[in-house]
Amino acid sequence: MPLTLRVLCPDQSVFDGSADEVILPSTTGQLGVLPGHISLLTALEVGVLRLREGSRWTSIALMGGFAEVEADEVNVLVNGAEPASSINASTVQQELEAAQQAAASFEGKANSPEKFKANQAFQIAKARLQATK
Repeated sequence: MPLTLRVLCPDQSVFDGSADEVILPSTTGQLGVLPGHISLLTALEVGVLRLREGSRWTSIALMGGFAEVEADEVNVLVNGAEPASSINASTVQQELEAAQQAAASFEGKANSPEKFKANQAFQIAKARLQATK
């Protein structure tokens, strides 16, 4: 019996289908979910959700949020999400390099909204690139 997986953003449904296995980027590390998993609610980091359908793996870049597992249903509510199939790896590689330079420019400086935004942009670009691999 497969899992029912829904990945929902405020403005769209990114995925609604079945999966044999789901790996989530939880705030405490990677979290694997198989059919029959106990109920849980977890916070998600910016990272990559991986889902397996048969022997095929698919990736979705997530921009942080929450996941709920209940009775073989996995509901993922996130700020943003992007399927790997819609990500251009060479473009995101350039974005990652630019975001890394911007984040590095704040190293050793006091926390500020600009520093937070630069680090967040770096984490998002990194997740998007990881999703393409």
